Amino acid sequence: MVKRAIIKIDEKKCNGCGVCIPNCPEGALQIIDKKARLVSDLFCDGLGACIGHCPRGAITVIEREAKPYDEKKVMENIAKQGKNTIKAHLEHLKDHGEFKYLNQAIDVLKQKKIEIPKGIIETQKKSAPLPCGCPGSALREVKPQQSSKIGSASKASSELRQWPIQLSLLPPHAKFFQNSDLLIAADCVGFANPNFHSEMLKGKSVCIGCPKLDDDEAYKEKIQSIIEMNSLKSITVAIMEVPCCMGLYAITQQALSDSGKKVKLEKVIVSIDGKIKK
Repeated sequence: MVKRAIIKIDEKKCNGCGVCIPNCPEGALQIIDKKARLVSDLFCDGLGACIGHCPRGAITVIEREAKPYDEKKVMENIAKQGKNTIKAHLEHLKDHGEFKYLNQAIDVLKQKKIEIPKGIIETQKKSAPLPCGCPGSALREVKPQQSSKIGSASKASSELRQWPIQLSLLPPHAKFFQNSDLLIAADCVGFANPNFHSEMLKGKSVCIGCPKLDDDEAYKEKIQSIIEMNSLKSITVAIMEVPCCMGLYAITQQALSDSGKKVKLEKVIVSIDGKIKK
C-alpha cells in the first residue's frame, strides 16, 4: 500500500446517473446499488477525468493509502473496449504527463499486436511535450550538476531538478512534485539573488511566475491542485520586496487554506539589490 491520489465518491451527493462511467475508460467505476462505486484501487489513476463529468459534484480527488495503480492491468481491460477507448486512455495519460504509464500501455498494445492509434506519439526513452504542443516544454527530471573548478576559481552549479518551471506550463500531477519541498518563486528572484541556486533552489521542486502579469485566479487554482495532489513536505514562497510581488504569497496562502492540507509555509523576501531580508 502507498499513499497516493485517488478518487472519492460522496454517496449522499451521487444519484447514480452514470455520467462518470464512460469517462473512466480505466474501468475503476461501476454503478452498484444505484450509486457510482470505485471498484478497484488498481484501476484508478487518480487523475480525475471523471470529476468534470459529475453533475452533482460527488467526485473529488483525495490522498489516502491505496494499492499502486497498475497500468498493465488497466490496458488488459481497455484493449477489449476497442480503438476509440484505447485512444482516449492514451491521450488521457499523455495530456497529464504520465509518460511512464503511457510507455507501459504502449508495450501492452505491442505485445497484443494491437495498432497504436494515430496521433499518439510513442515516448519510450524520451520525454513528450505537454498539451501546448511545444517540445521545449516536455516534462523531464534534471540531475543537479556538481560544482567544478576553473583554475583556482570555483564554478557554481545548477540545482534545477526538473523542466519546465513556469507555473502555467506545469501539470499538478508531475512526478517531481510528489514528496518534495516546493519552491514558488517570483520571476525576478532568480535574477536578483546571486545565490538563488545554492540558497533557495537546492533540493526543491520549483515553479515560477509573476502575479502582476498573469492571472491570479489561475495561479491559485494551479497551486491548490499541486498541493492537493501531492504530499508536499514544505512550501517556500520567494518574492521581491516590491508591492506587486506580495500577491504571490497571498495566493499561495489562500490555495493552501482552500486545500484543507497542513503544510509548512515559509516566505522569503529578496531586496532589489539581491539580499535576503530577514
